[in-house]
Amino acid sequence: MKSQLNLNAMIIVAAALGYALTPADAGNAQGSAFGQGDSVNYELLTPQGAGPFPAIVVMHGCDGVKENTRRWAARLVGWGYAALIVDSLRSRGLSNICGHGGALPASVRAQDAIEAKNYLRSLPNIAKSRIGLIGFSHGAGAALAAAGAGFGAVVAFYPWCTGGWPSNSLVLIGSADDWTPSSRCRGGAGMNLKVYSGATHAFDAPRPDRTYFGHHLAYDAAAAADAIDRTHRFLSSRLGR
Repeated sequence: MKSQLNLNAMIIVAAALGYALTPADAGNAQGSAFGQGDSVNYELLTPQGAGPFPAIVVMHGCDGVKENTRRWAARLVGWGYAALIVDSLRSRGLSNICGHGGALPASVRAQDAIEAKNYLRSLPNIAKSRIGLIGFSHGAGAALAAAGAGFGAVVAFYPWCTGGWPSNSLVLIGSADDWTPSSRCRGGAGMNLKVYSGATHAFDAPRPDRTYFGHHLAYDAAAAADAIDRTHRFLSSRLGR
């Protein structure tokens, strides 16, 4: 009963924001269920209308699908994209990997993103050649790892950088990030990188300042606004809308 109540609440929010919450196994039908991939759970949100829509795969951070994940999905839908939230934790019996990221390597989650892209391409209401990827923290590292697998655009918020990234990718990170240091992200020729002075990890999440797993997290309204604008323009330039 509790899960049904939560789902009904999500349907109400979706209606208020002007998007449809669609079962991942029901194409473009209007509905209120969650879908299941081979190894992950999916939530598909689409703009009103028949499509076909460009689409964005959304990869959560190490703490799973949270309010900011859904906020970003709703924002993407408002921009005209279908948004597929990929839950890499629940079906694997995990709830949080922040203290032990090795429990689910970025390479495994990169495969989750690729499988999600392939799933989207099977849907009649999705523009198959216009699929992007956005990730946050642990999910951003996975996004960069999957960037070369046929995504039209990739946006990585505060990833753990391990080297360069292809030109279809944009990295957004704070200079005061003590969890995934911006110094690891060395932009070179053709690399899209924006470092926000004084911003911490999770600078785009409008929550009070806090310490989480020993790291300082703080909302930075100016950095968040700029990152939202850059994300919108980057996706639009590569995927349309």
